[in-house]
Amino acid sequence: MIELDVLRVFCGPDGGGGNPLGVVRDGAAVPDAAARAALAAELGFSETVFLDDEARGTVDIHTPSSRLPFAGHPLVGLAWLLRSLGRPPRTLRPPAGAVEVGFEGDLTWVRGRAAWVPARTTRRHASAAEVDALPAPPPGEGWLYAWAWQDETAGVVRARAFPRRGDTIAEDEATGAAAMLLTHELGRPLDIRQGAGSQILTRVHPDGSIAVGGRVRRGTP
Repeated sequence: MIELDVLRVFCGPDGGGGNPLGVVRDGAAVPDAAARAALAAELGFSETVFLDDEARGTVDIHTPSSRLPFAGHPLVGLAWLLRSLGRPPRTLRPPAGAVEVGFEGDLTWVRGRAAWVPARTTRRHASAAEVDALPAPPPGEGWLYAWAWQDETAGVVRARAFPRRGDTIAEDEATGAAAMLLTHELGRPLDIRQGAGSQILTRVHPDGSIAVGGRVRRGTP
């Protein structure tokens, strides 16, 4: 029997939105890489995360069709879940490297580097309405993060994410890694409003690392 927690990560201020996440807290229950890939495909969430060693924070992240070295929304969700169980982690360790974890009120933060983000294209549009009008997915190949300023002075961005990798995810509701990459490119903190109702907050640190944060709730939309 595999115990699964289902969360929504990067919820909006009203608790709506958020990207569904599957969390397998006992990674030993699914030790085989092929079985993990099959479970992630069966669940169909943007990502499913397996906790392999809670003491060290070692994790394994899968989309429905691939394994990732780093992703924001699984790490934020897992950190929030462990805190809710009275075991807040200081560090999580996906394959890309050690990720610092922090908590501020109802926000959970993880801190990493843009170099860890798998290859993807960020494409600026003229307006938020133009981003909203895009089909899901837009024509073309490769991972696309479409964005526009909603309020440039305040750092508010409207964004939508399209993996375009041939699996069941036509549009990713909230994407921490892409938010990290865009923050790196723009060199400033952002308030990203993504998908149907999600919010991702970002910060730039003096050492070049970038933090992404947001709210987490249990269950699916």
